[in-house]
Amino acid sequence: MKKKKAAWILAVSMGLTLLIGCQGEEQNIYEQAGTDLEAGSYEAALSGYEASIANEVKLPQSYRGAGIANLRMGNYEAAIENFTNALNCDRVSKSLGKDILSYRITAEIKAELYEEAMADCQTMASDYSMDADSYFLAGTVALAMDSYDEAMADFDAAYVDEPTYDMAIQIYQAYVERDMEADGTRYLEAALETEPENAEDYCSRGRVYYYMQDYSNAQKELIEAVNSESTEALLLLGKVYLASEDISNARAMYQEYAAAEGESAGGYNGLALCDIAEGNYSSALTNISTGLPLADQEEMQELLFNEIVAYESLLDFSTARQKVIEYLALYPDDEAAQKELVFLNSRTGNTSDSENSSEENTQESVPQETEETSQ
Repeated sequence: MKKKKAAWILAVSMGLTLLIGCQGEEQNIYEQAGTDLEAGSYEAALSGYEASIANEVKLPQSYRGAGIANLRMGNYEAAIENFTNALNCDRVSKSLGKDILSYRITAEIKAELYEEAMADCQTMASDYSMDADSYFLAGTVALAMDSYDEAMADFDAAYVDEPTYDMAIQIYQAYVERDMEADGTRYLEAALETEPENAEDYCSRGRVYYYMQDYSNAQKELIEAVNSESTEALLLLGKVYLASEDISNARAMYQEYAAAEGESAGGYNGLALCDIAEGNYSSALTNISTGLPLADQEEMQELLFNEIVAYESLLDFSTARQKVIEYLALYPDDEAAQKELVFLNSRTGNTSDSENSSEENTQESVPQETEETSQ
C-alpha cells in the first residue's frame, strides 16, 4: 500500500513538474513575441503571438500583439480581426481596452474603412476619456471623410490637450497627406509662439521651420541646439543644408555627428544623401551598406530606400527593382515605393502577377527619376 501511495505521489509530482515546465515554455514564447515586435521582426512576432493565442496565454494581450504585427505588415483586415477578438476577451481592463480600440481605429484608417473608424471614434468618446491621441485619431478620420470643420475641432482639441511641437507636426503632416498644407501650417505657427527653454526645444523649433521650408530660421534654431550640445540637431542641420543645396556644410554636419556619436546609421545615411546629391552613387552604396548593420527600424527604412535610389541613379534598374520589391515586403505602406516599383517595372519590362500583388499591398513613392531621397 505504501509503495502504491509513493508511486501515486511521484506520478502527481512529475505531472505537476511537466505542467509547470509547459507553462514556462508558453510564457517564454509570449515574451519572445514581445521582444520580436519591439525589434521590428513582425513575422516572428506574429508567429509567437498566434502560438500564445492557441495556448490561451494572456489572450487580450496576445490578440493585441498579433494585431500590431499584422498592422505593421500591412495586413489590415487581419489586424482589425485581431483587435476585435482582443476587445471581445473577458477581463479587458479599461486602459487596455482603450489602447486596443485606438489600434483598431488606426487599422481601419489604413484600410480606408472610414465609417467603421468613425463609429469606433464615437465609441472612444462615449466609453473612454479622450486625450490628445484620441482627438488626433478622430480628426484624422474626419479629415479622410472630408468633414473639415469636425477635423479642425478635433485637431484643435488634440493640440490644446498636448500643445507640443510633436503634436503640431503630427497634425501638419495629417493635413499635408490630404494636400491641405496651409491648414496644417497654422499649428506649426502656433507651436513657434512657445518660448524655447532648452536644446530639445531649439531642435524641435528647427524641425518645425524645416517643415515650413524656412531654412534660414531652421539653421538659426538648430545652431542654438548644437551650441547646447544637441547631437540630434546635427542630423537635422544636415537635412536643412541639403534642402538648401549646401552639400559641403551638410556633409560637415554628418561628419561632426559621426565624430560625436561614433559609427551610426544616421551618420552614414546622411553621408549617403550627400553622395547622392553629388552624383557619387557608388560611394552612397558603400555608406549605406556600412550603416545598415547599425540601424534601428526607422533608420533601416531610410537606408534601404536610399539604396533603391542609388541603384536607380546608376541605371541598374534590375537591381533597383529587386531592392524595391524586398523593401515593400518590409514596408507595405510606403506609397513612394509602390510608385517606384511601377516606374522600375516600366524600365525592366516586368509586370508579373507576383509583382502586381506586391504593388497592391503598398501605397507611397519616390520621384521617378530619383528626384527625391529619404531624409
